[in-house]
Parts: sequence; structure tokens; C-alpha cells
Amino acid sequence: MIDKRVKTTADAVAGVKDGSTVLVAGFGAVGVADNLLEALHDQGARELTIVANNSGNGDYGLARLINSGRVRKVICSYPRSGDYSAFLNAYKAKSLELELVPQGTISERMRCAAAGLGGFFSPVSAHTKLADGKETREIDGRLHVFERPLRGDIALIKANKADRWGNLTYIKSARNFNPVMAMAAELTVVEVDEMVELGTMDPEAVVTPSIFVDRVVVVGGNA
Repeated sequence: MIDKRVKTTADAVAGVKDGSTVLVAGFGAVGVADNLLEALHDQGARELTIVANNSGNGDYGLARLINSGRVRKVICSYPRSGDYSAFLNAYKAKSLELELVPQGTISERMRCAAAGLGGFFSPVSAHTKLADGKETREIDGRLHVFERPLRGDIALIKANKADRWGNLTYIKSARNFNPVMAMAAELTVVEVDEMVELGTMDPEAVVTPSIFVDRVVVVGGNA
């Protein structure tokens, strides 16, 4: 019987190794698996590379990992948003490396990893410092920059509903980067608000099919 449910968030992040690349979904504070990030903090993995849209807020979730010195590098589009003091302090102290990637590019790099592609050419960062050290090519008279796939060892995903197989649905903008990150990681771990019976989801409403999901933990009120 296929059953991807785990009992606790600690079980969900068990086995994450030092030096792992962690895909952290979310847009600002929406659609972020903060409970899994807290569990990862307690789990103790260090020297992490975090791939996210933002760099965290306050002193919880991703920001708490940064404050605790667990993060070696952040690959993101908007490091300075909300209360980004954790990122700023670590970056000023030179204990944290930053790789800035345009929002559409970071998403497409992960999609390439999910699809097994070798990368793509994009005009987005041409003629900027973001193109330094990268292969460039003129296509139809316009300079393009080669972007490589961006894979994760683990993805921390936030969804609204799941069944025991791991099929997922989301609520509106909370969907954001969750689906593509679920496809681009070796291990996909999901926190959900509600677990529903197998067969009760409309197949047309399932955004992330179970094949991309490895572990599911309920953090809402309906287990």
C-alpha cells in the first residue's frame, strides 16, 4: 500500500545531510513551509545552500536557519524584502554567499532540472554583471546568456490538501514555486493543512501528482 504520510515534521526532514541544496518554496510569506524549515533547524544540518525567492523574515523559518549559521549560500531573487535582518547581518559578516538570479530565470532553471534538460539561453541578464563568467551567444541579433539547471537535494513544499499517495492541491497564490520545486528535487517533503481520503480529489484539480512527492506531514487540524 502506498502511504507517504509521516507522523511529525522531524520525521519529514530526517536524513538531510550537511551541504545539501534545499529548495524552499514561497513568495514573500505566502506558500512557505515554515514548519518544515523549523524542523530542519532542529535537525541540525549545516553548510546548506538555500534556493528561494526571498531570504526569509524575522527570526523564524529560513531566517532562523540563517541566524543560526546553518546556511552557507542563498540563491534567490529578492534578498531584501520584509524583515531581512538575518540575511543582511550574515551577508555583512561575510558568512553567507549570495547568488542573485532573476525570478523567471530561477524558475526556469528548476524546470530544466525537472525535465532533464541541460540548460537554456536567456536574454534576461545579458550585458549585466549577472552574466559574468557565463557562456553567451547571439541569437537572432540579440545576446543570450546560458543558464544551467538548478537541482535540489530536498524540496520543502507547502500545500493545502494531500492524500496518502501524495497528490497535492494549493490555494491560489500559495501555489507559486511549490510545483516546480517539487519536480526538481531528489527528495520532496510536503507540509499540508489537510489530509483527505484517497479518491476524493478531483483529478483535474491536482496540481502536483504523487510521483513527485516522497513524504507528507499534516500541520493543520485535519490529519
